[in-house]
Amino acid sequence: MWKPVSIEWWLNKRRADITSVKDAVNEIIGQVRSGGDEALRELTSRFDRIVLDDILVNEERRESAYDELKPALVEAIIEAESRISRFHEMQKPRDLWLEEVEQGVILGVKTTPLDRIGAYVPGGRAAYLSTALMCAVPARVAGVGSICCCTPPPVHPATLVALDIAGVDEVYSVGGAQAIAAMALGTGSIAAVDKIVGPGNVYVTQAKMLLREEVEIDFPAGPSEIGILADGSGDPEYIAADILAQAEHDPDAACLLVTTDAGLAEKTGKALEDMVLEAKRRDIISRSIGNTGYILADTLEEGAEIMNLVAPEHLSIQVHDPLDVIRMVRHAGSIFVGRYSPVACGDYASGTNHVLPTAGNAKTHSGLDVRHFCKSSTIQIISREGLERVGEVAERIACAEGLYAHADSVRIRRRKTI
Repeated sequence: MWKPVSIEWWLNKRRADITSVKDAVNEIIGQVRSGGDEALRELTSRFDRIVLDDILVNEERRESAYDELKPALVEAIIEAESRISRFHEMQKPRDLWLEEVEQGVILGVKTTPLDRIGAYVPGGRAAYLSTALMCAVPARVAGVGSICCCTPPPVHPATLVALDIAGVDEVYSVGGAQAIAAMALGTGSIAAVDKIVGPGNVYVTQAKMLLREEVEIDFPAGPSEIGILADGSGDPEYIAADILAQAEHDPDAACLLVTTDAGLAEKTGKALEDMVLEAKRRDIISRSIGNTGYILADTLEEGAEIMNLVAPEHLSIQVHDPLDVIRMVRHAGSIFVGRYSPVACGDYASGTNHVLPTAGNAKTHSGLDVRHFCKSSTIQIISREGLERVGEVAERIACAEGLYAHADSVRIRRRKTI
């Protein structure tokens, strides 16, 4: 179970192979494109073994979901939503800024929220109410005009409550690649969206990738993973607990410890063996634990470079002096510093977003935030005096490119007297 591994082993394990389902997903997309709602009902019956009367979850069902939860859980969801909102408000860009960069030349940026987005919230193995909050809250904070969500049936009442508290306008009980196709293309019940966010299995991820010409997406987000960088000050029980927390997500989840201390690696392995025996989701963990191992590094600098190659979804730094290590890290979805910063706090309660790039995609993508739900337009306000300052440069470059009408559009303004 617990074994030394190489960086090549990890990279091969995490290489996202979604091409194996490409043909199947293309077929599903084609069915939704031509069949609309009827295709959604047929596919839901085939894959989820559920007959849908209504694709839309009505207001009565959304309201009754509160009665199925303990008040303490509802309070916890409200408190989590408040913290997530607070953090994402800190990210919100200014609606408009303008600055005179030189006399007569004012430049700026106008930021505008998207009109309509779709959130995908997984189901099946667990009730991912936290993902409902993570997808919807930053969209609401950004000011998105309309937010819809697709999630597989039967929709858990906790997910419905979370979506309601987060401010989602419409909830549809449809999952898988067909849900992505429905939000991208539109059906009789589901209006098309401008962007789709949220994690999912290989079918969901492949559908997002195949439909990028129809709709904007956040990033590829597959099975969960954690990289842990630790020196001899790390606590083996805490590290083992963090490994199990990721391993229970999915049989394809993966965990990697990089440490400068061979004794810590050994102690972590022993703690992990004991914890697996007591784990409540042992059936999943027993499969995902095969995607787990450790690498011994000579120095923390070497360990940080290994993590930069891995670009983990979650990076836990458990070392004596973390600030230097943080500076060394270039690629990670979300970073958790110190022995008292478990990933689970970021998943649920601290306020940061847990929808993150996986399988090395943190090298080029950021985790979900307010900026994913906005777009910007540059602004320029140029006076006659400002035109004299920049016009000659524009004319010369336009002529050099052979675009003489461009040059003339500047020249005619400079020559005309007021």
